Amino acid sequence: MQYDSHNKFATTTVFLHWLVGLTIIGLLATGIYMSENGVYALYPWHKAIGFIILFVALPRVIWRMKNGWPIAAANYKPIEHKLASIVHWVLIIATLMMPISGLMASVLGGHGLSVFGIEVFAPNYSVDDPEKTLPINYELSKLGGAIHFYLGYTVIVALSLHIAGALKHHIIDKDGTLKRMLGKTISE
Repeated sequence: MQYDSHNKFATTTVFLHWLVGLTIIGLLATGIYMSENGVYALYPWHKAIGFIILFVALPRVIWRMKNGWPIAAANYKPIEHKLASIVHWVLIIATLMMPISGLMASVLGGHGLSVFGIEVFAPNYSVDDPEKTLPINYELSKLGGAIHFYLGYTVIVALSLHIAGALKHHIIDKDGTLKRMLGKTISE
């Protein structure tokens, strides 16, 4: 099994980075669109993909912890290392907490979860009104919703910094950081 090196990132690193990253970006965009425009028809897709990505993000986090953090492609100021570390930790934690908090909001709110027609968690329908769902735990559902909402905007800021950093490395520093994340080998 290949691990990350200074010159080249493992195929696993590159694949999981782009799969999780692009999916999270898509879910953030969809989430904002749905909530701002009341497009409820997209919620089942959003929830299903969010649930599935949890099972991709978890191996990514385990891989990152097992493989270690990438070695910087060049020498940078301590403040750059610190900022990069904070942004990477926010993104790693968020890839787990976004789907978990979304699950809390939906499932504990009584709405259940269906993944492309497969019922994973049943809705909690009212006995008196079978069209209405009842929360399983209202307080935890609201907490999950609040975490999901605020963490979403935190991730947007972290992603913006992450992308800006990658572009800085590529355009200004010309150090190979972005090339490694595209699966290419860089020279010493």
